[in-house]
Amino acid sequence: MTVCDETLRKPLAGIRVLDLSRVLAGPWCTQQLADLGAEVIKIERPGRGDDTRGWGPPWLDGTTESAYFLSANRGKRSVTIDLARPEGQALVRRLAADSDVLIENFKVGGLAAYGLDAASLCEANPRLVYCSITGFGQDGPYASRAGYDFLIQGMGGLMSVTGQPDGEPTKVGVAFVDIFTGLYAANAILAALHRRETTGRGGHIDMALLDVQVGVLANQALNYLTSGRNPERLGNAHPNIVPYQAFATADGHLILAVGNDDQFRRLCEVLGMPGLADDARFATNAAHVAHRETLVPLLDARLRGAKSVEWLAAMEAAGVPCGPINRLDAVFDDPQVRHRGLRIERCHAAGEPMSLVGNPIRLDGQRLNAERAPPRLGEHTDAVLAERLGLDPAALAALHESGVLGRPDDA
Repeated sequence: MTVCDETLRKPLAGIRVLDLSRVLAGPWCTQQLADLGAEVIKIERPGRGDDTRGWGPPWLDGTTESAYFLSANRGKRSVTIDLARPEGQALVRRLAADSDVLIENFKVGGLAAYGLDAASLCEANPRLVYCSITGFGQDGPYASRAGYDFLIQGMGGLMSVTGQPDGEPTKVGVAFVDIFTGLYAANAILAALHRRETTGRGGHIDMALLDVQVGVLANQALNYLTSGRNPERLGNAHPNIVPYQAFATADGHLILAVGNDDQFRRLCEVLGMPGLADDARFATNAAHVAHRETLVPLLDARLRGAKSVEWLAAMEAAGVPCGPINRLDAVFDDPQVRHRGLRIERCHAAGEPMSLVGNPIRLDGQRLNAERAPPRLGEHTDAVLAERLGLDPAALAALHESGVLGRPDDA
């Protein structure tokens, strides 16, 4: 096998993941693992499944599959098992016994009554990496509370620094905390799998949305911890860099992201205002920040004098970091986005073609996108239980008849 041939084997090939999570943080994590090559079995409730299956419109044409569900469940197989039934619990315990990873986002202690908690399953399978995702973690005064992305953006400080200075606090336009939690969870799982190679044991990962939100406040958190002053909302402006914000032009808006003094000098030349770069008030970025309320109006007045496309062409030619503010139709039509293959096509089990957003990771020049489309509810129940647990058609039929298992046509 050549070096090039070796890149065809995905890095997580052979890793088995049992996914008991739903909505976004957990499914985002397991979609990432599926793209990296893991086998992911998604356990869902018969008849209803993951809540996000019903979070529409929009729906995939000819199906009842919501765009929301499709965004986070590529590469998985769906198995419908009633966890409230002892027989269903026994099936999941058997699946966990030969899995490498289990991920769940039930309320703290919610799975203990079923014998599906971390202590029980890790005792039965010491190599299991068990990842729990909750709003507030496995301990602490808020541990029993339900956590939702919107609430956490508010509680964790993000909304206090997002929005216009004279407007209301604003959430980010996608479920920022859920997505970051999913990515942190995937990182933690990979670290635990690596540690298992030397210790032979898995472990219990405790991921909390609030922890993640506080953790990704980044420079804003350190602005507070260093100065003792709460950062204020600045709209599209940056607390530590000027000019680094959106500006109006004659026909719309553009973004300037000027990160150093050389870039600022080139900006002033493009704007026909070279003297600004020699003004002591604007000699450094620190001076820009100190004199923000003087500098920004000067730039704003000049930028309104020409169209966005004219400014963008001149700034790009001069090496001034800038860009447009695109709607999604322009994003997916952008030549760089097209070149990088960020829109991918798959065929749904219902026969409908569908577009998805590709995984941004490239490894040895290859995109890591799972080939399997997001599953229909219960699509793989019989196949997985036959392959993994050796259940024969008669045993599967009895479990279906009793209601322990759901059928694909329950979707």
